[in-house]
Amino acid sequence: MDFRTIGVAGLGMLGRGIAACLLGHGLRVVAFTRSKATHRKARDYIRQAIHDLIERAGFPAELADRWPARYRAVDSLEPLADCDFVIETIVEDPAAKQRLFDELEAILGPGVPIASNTSALPITGLQRPRRHPERFVGMHWGEPAHVNRFLELIRGEQTSEAAFRAAEALGRAVGKEPSLVQKDVPAFIVNRLAYVMYREAAHLLDLGVADVETIDRSFRNAIGLWATMCGPFRWIDITGGPASYARTLQRVLPSCYNGTELPESLKRMIAEDAQGVINRRGFYHYSEDEVERWEKLFLEHAWNVRQLMDKYFPLAEQTDRDRDPTA
Repeated sequence: MDFRTIGVAGLGMLGRGIAACLLGHGLRVVAFTRSKATHRKARDYIRQAIHDLIERAGFPAELADRWPARYRAVDSLEPLADCDFVIETIVEDPAAKQRLFDELEAILGPGVPIASNTSALPITGLQRPRRHPERFVGMHWGEPAHVNRFLELIRGEQTSEAAFRAAEALGRAVGKEPSLVQKDVPAFIVNRLAYVMYREAAHLLDLGVADVETIDRSFRNAIGLWATMCGPFRWIDITGGPASYARTLQRVLPSCYNGTELPESLKRMIAEDAQGVINRRGFYHYSEDEVERWEKLFLEHAWNVRQLMDKYFPLAEQTDRDRDPTA
């Protein structure tokens, strides 16, 4: 599929990373937000991200001079009218997304796909009130968007095959390894698995099994070792097999937390407005220097993981069908 210009509506943490990823792979980007300050932050972020792609991933050096000519920062949606594909990436608020979709549908042709970058909202619910629901698809990106391979594509009940394949083709064109989510469930794949893990971690804390640091350490030193190499099913296969794990699960599952109420530790976090590094209050407390340190550490780790994945699981090993979903 021939993509030329992609619209990005919203330039928060993920939106600016998405824009950087698209620009790094040679696409033109029309980037929308109404905040001048957000536009400035986004441009600074993109400049650094492009530098990282050149220094860390071997992208051509001339990219540093060429990307600004392909980037258009706008404070109204009308300039997105000529885009081939639009990615919405604003706050996780269904009402706010619907208001934006109203504006987008007023200016875009009916065949232009619109992707919602959401981490948990069901796509079927988002597309249901739309004039052309078939063009809406879920496109769940991950931070840092210009580094990692992660991308979940979610098919809503009314999503057309053309829109879904367009999203897949765009993802592959910008270096992603898309996970195709064929049934629209809340939180999709990765966050659905993660939320269960978060709940059990908080439950262990409430039970007094261990403190925060110990729970984190156990997870990091065990699951953190294999999770960048393989998923849970592969891990089961290479460490005992399904039958062995199933027998253990039968004994352990009755003791795990399966309530629909939040564990008490998470309820306390809500009451304390704990936003982690954003306001320096979470399960840990952070100084300004610590916030910066963890942000840099995460980015460095993401690059290290990407380099290992490229070495052991190169994208070039995909089949022709994987590389060209229209084949």
